[in-house]
Amino acid sequence: PGRTGGGAVLLGAHLDSVANGPGINDNGSGSALVLEIARQARRLGVRPARGLRFAFWGAEELGLFGSSAYVQSLSRAERERLTAVLNFDMVGSRNFARFVYGGDSGPPGSARIEQLFRAYFATRRQPTEEISLQGASDHAPFARAGIPVGGLFTGADAVKSPNAARRFGGFAGRPYDACYHQPCDTLANVNVAVLGQMADAAAVVALRLAG
Repeated sequence: PGRTGGGAVLLGAHLDSVANGPGINDNGSGSALVLEIARQARRLGVRPARGLRFAFWGAEELGLFGSSAYVQSLSRAERERLTAVLNFDMVGSRNFARFVYGGDSGPPGSARIEQLFRAYFATRRQPTEEISLQGASDHAPFARAGIPVGGLFTGADAVKSPNAARRFGGFAGRPYDACYHQPCDTLANVNVAVLGQMADAAAVVALRLAG
C-alpha cells in the first residue's frame, strides 16, 4: 500500500504459455520479474506515496482474456486510481535488444513512462530502442481504457538487424528469441544478465512513478 492512498502503479505479466512450449522466456521471465519486485518491496518495507499493485494474467496467448476481464471489472473510479500500468512480456531473450514501449501513441502519461525508462538505461550506458505500443500484449486493454501504459521487451521471433547487433551485441540475421513458441523455450533459453537489467529498470521506474 502507498502512504497517501492516491492511486497505484500496476506491474503485470502473463503466466500462460502456448500449448507446445514450456514458456520460460514467454513469459516466465516477465512473471519472475514482477514476483521478485513484489518480494523485494515487502522485504525492504517499501512504502511509496502511491501503492504498488502486482498482477499475473491468464490466457494472454488466447487473446488477452485475463487482462481484458480485469479492466472490464474496474469501475470508472478504480480505473482513475491506476496512474500507470507497466507490462513485462519476454524480458530475457537470448539474442536480445532492450525495447522500451513508445509512449507517444498511448494515453496521456504514457510518454512519461517511456522517458523514465530511457533515462534509467541512459545513466547506465545501456542502449535502448523504441517499440510500438500497438503490439498484442496485456498493456493493450488498459491503453484502450485510457490508462497510461508502458513496459519493456527483449524481442521475439523477428530477425535481428546488423544495426541492432552493433548496438546490443549478439547475432545479426537470427531471431531475438529462436525458441519463441517452441519446445526449446526452457530455462536454458533465458539470458539471465539482460533479465536482471530489465528487472532493475522495472523496479526503479515503478518506484519513481509511485513517488
